[in-house]
Amino acid sequence: MKTSILQALLAVQDRYSFVPADAIGRIAHDVRATPAEVAGVRSFYPGVRTGKPGRHVVRVCVGEGCVANHGGRLLRALEHALGVRAGETTPDGRVTLERVYCVGACAVGPNAMVDDAVVGRLTEADVPALLERLP
Repeated sequence: MKTSILQALLAVQDRYSFVPADAIGRIAHDVRATPAEVAGVRSFYPGVRTGKPGRHVVRVCVGEGCVANHGGRLLRALEHALGVRAGETTPDGRVTLERVYCVGACAVGPNAMVDDAVVGRLTEADVPALLERLP
């Protein structure tokens, strides 16, 4: 079975927590693609990280259901509280804030994923407590 470029990128990310630029050539060789094709897929998918994430990753759902329930407010509150924009990591390396386009819990939106746990029905008022729980 031929491995897709995305599968290979995600396998590298599972191992190292991101896909370093120096892995592109090896992935290209392994999946019989050009380095440009691999780099294109790496840059296209927001779920493929190009840098080392923080100790915790907070992903805010920006899918339609969550946005309709004020998920944008939640994202802005987290950006303000952490002092970073979505896609960035706090200077101390504690938290990476990301957008995700669905966590599969639309009925309890707005949602976030804190590391691997889905947390629903979040409001801006929940942000301090949510961040305090992170070691």
